[in-house]
Amino acid sequence: MARRQLLIRDRTVGTTPRRSILLQRVGAAVLVACALLPATAPSATTQPATPTGPRVPNELGRIPIVEWHQVVAADGTYKVSRERFRAELRELHARGYVPVNLSELLDKTMDVPAGKTPVLFTFDDASPSQFRYIERNGTLVVDPTSAVGMLLDFIKGHSDWKAKGLFCLLPAAEAGHAFFGDKGIDGQKTEWRFKKVQFLASQGFELCNHTLWHAKLNKYSDAVVQEQLARGAMAIDSAVPGYRVRGLALPYGLWPKNRALAFNGSWYDTQSKRSVRYHHEAVFQVSGGPARSPFDPAFNPKSLPRVPLQGGTTLSTTLDQMDKPGAWARYVSDGNPKTVAQP
Repeated sequence: MARRQLLIRDRTVGTTPRRSILLQRVGAAVLVACALLPATAPSATTQPATPTGPRVPNELGRIPIVEWHQVVAADGTYKVSRERFRAELRELHARGYVPVNLSELLDKTMDVPAGKTPVLFTFDDASPSQFRYIERNGTLVVDPTSAVGMLLDFIKGHSDWKAKGLFCLLPAAEAGHAFFGDKGIDGQKTEWRFKKVQFLASQGFELCNHTLWHAKLNKYSDAVVQEQLARGAMAIDSAVPGYRVRGLALPYGLWPKNRALAFNGSWYDTQSKRSVRYHHEAVFQVSGGPARSPFDPAFNPKSLPRVPLQGGTTLSTTLDQMDKPGAWARYVSDGNPKTVAQP
């Protein structure tokens, strides 16, 4: 029977290139002896079993970047029901997925338990359905019916999950989407908006640029594009001083005419009389399926596909496909953050 060879790579972070190391060859007599030995399954203590058997480590496999917009009473365009949102969290957990942050993808520092698969949560548009505060006895608490409230409640009951995910923010949008809502639209007080952004960062979630007010970047001049992106990043910095905005979610998936401006640019703020610069290492599309592993040589953070979740699309369809051999086969951790394993 054919022998399997395990490819292990050193996960060196930074500017030093990662070295590829093949397991050393042994003597010919040993090779013959090994070829005659029966195959053994991976240890159940390191590879949790699934309905189809133990998961073989594959850290070049695919990673779903799931995308939610509004979490409301019923499914619809860019909407999922609260019941469905909870069910999707339960399904991801039951199928062995663990939340990670964008920074861990970009820096190749994911520390995922053996047999598990990373998943990146993204929330677009900063709607109040994602994050609401309510007052109880004069104290602000997270509304348990908002997406953040439901996610934090789920994490409390599942210690293997941490508060990780990416919120792609609109600082000046209409219809309640300016940093999760304005007074007079959804009953939220304006002064609560910065508190929400600060709370997310303090919990371990990350923040992402989504332009100033959800602009269709392909319609505008280079100057307007840079203003949209620079002011979007500047608003996040105003809420969380010194915050490093590393990602951009393209509204409607539309690129500016000059694509380079999605990554780098500047805008002159006449009020403060200073030039505001921005730099995005990752740019998210609206759709496209699960993303490549950051250890895959073809990984391209400048165009990251996502799995949009809304009425008419189901999470199970994508996860079922990822459980099959093929181009979308899922990333499965070997439990060792210092190596990259591929069957």
